[in-house]
Amino acid sequence: MSDESPQRPEAAAIKAMLGKRSVVLVGLMGAGKSTIGKRVAQMLGVNFIDADTEIEAVSRMTIPELFERYGEAEFRDLERRVIRRILRSGPRVLATGGGAFMNEQTRKAISRAGISVWLKADLDTLMERVSRKGNRPLLKTADPRATMQNLMDIRYPIYALSQITIHSREEKKEVMAGEVVDALAALLPADEMAKS
Repeated sequence: MSDESPQRPEAAAIKAMLGKRSVVLVGLMGAGKSTIGKRVAQMLGVNFIDADTEIEAVSRMTIPELFERYGEAEFRDLERRVIRRILRSGPRVLATGGGAFMNEQTRKAISRAGISVWLKADLDTLMERVSRKGNRPLLKTADPRATMQNLMDIRYPIYALSQITIHSREEKKEVMAGEVVDALAALLPADEMAKS
């Protein structure tokens, strides 16, 4: 079976309704933003970009190095500027870092130039996924599970401001991406009517 997700029949209509807006995936580390985002981009026939990858390219440093050298506040400022720049060149699918949507200026930029999609996952799913990678600066604590739960408690009420919520779970990437595309297909006509 091919790893490629075919472009969906409704892709042209969704792209037309998006105009220059991007589909912006938000959620905690391990929610599947990059994995699912790549499939959504393939299904819609648009480019995919990962904000963290872009930040690393611009700074010539890894995210953990940026956190260590400059601290979270400086990193978030850089992240905000990079995301704002990316949003100017839509439509595309953009995966953001877990803390990006917490910044009010970033949320406003996403609201103006994108459709926000929260990939909401439960604690067990997130911990199972992030345990595969050791490059999570915010989880370098004595009790990573408690740290993740704390992040959920703080961030989930803000993530809930997203226009679309998709339950991220142990399911095929294509199925999850299809749910995002279906939600966009349902939201965008109503969104267009609300603007007119």
